[in-house]
Amino acid sequence: MKDLSVLPEGLPIPIDDGACNHLVGFQLPSMQLSSTSGRLINLATEVGVTVVYFYPLIGHPDAPPMIGWNDIPGARGCTPQSCAFRDLNREFNNMGVQVFGASSQPLDAQQEAVSRLHLPFELLNDSSLGFAAALALPRFEYNGRVLIKRLTLIVENGVVIKVFYPVFPPNQNASDVIDWLKSRFK
Repeated sequence: MKDLSVLPEGLPIPIDDGACNHLVGFQLPSMQLSSTSGRLINLATEVGVTVVYFYPLIGHPDAPPMIGWNDIPGARGCTPQSCAFRDLNREFNNMGVQVFGASSQPLDAQQEAVSRLHLPFELLNDSSLGFAAALALPRFEYNGRVLIKRLTLIVENGVVIKVFYPVFPPNQNASDVIDWLKSRFK
């Protein structure tokens, strides 16, 4: 069984292609997303500060190798990113910030990941890519699947106030978000 929480050396670093420049100040669309807890979540109506990190897909240690995955800038690292948000969840809670992960990965795979990784927050499902399309989020294709590129939004009362894109290394994203929140809400 491979340890997906460890990032290999030499991963290509994603570049900022400007694909998220339009998001700061963006009012989230009123759409319901299925969560791994069975609830429907409308991020546009969440009150207060919410962090939503988008990831391509969380791998499973028993799955066959994903040929070429490590060669795609920003693709590798969904498990380390999710585990970093898990490990800092108490700090987010103490700040009154709610965290969600989101992807186009099938809901049953997300539910398995929540259980296996002991994630204390919900993952949101956008397998239709409707939410990603409404926000014009950057995407890429892998083996015929359209996946959302890794990015993190900080949302206040339904409005995007900060975007982290590209996110690299992914295992540092949660601490970068906390640092930004501490500087913004002193």
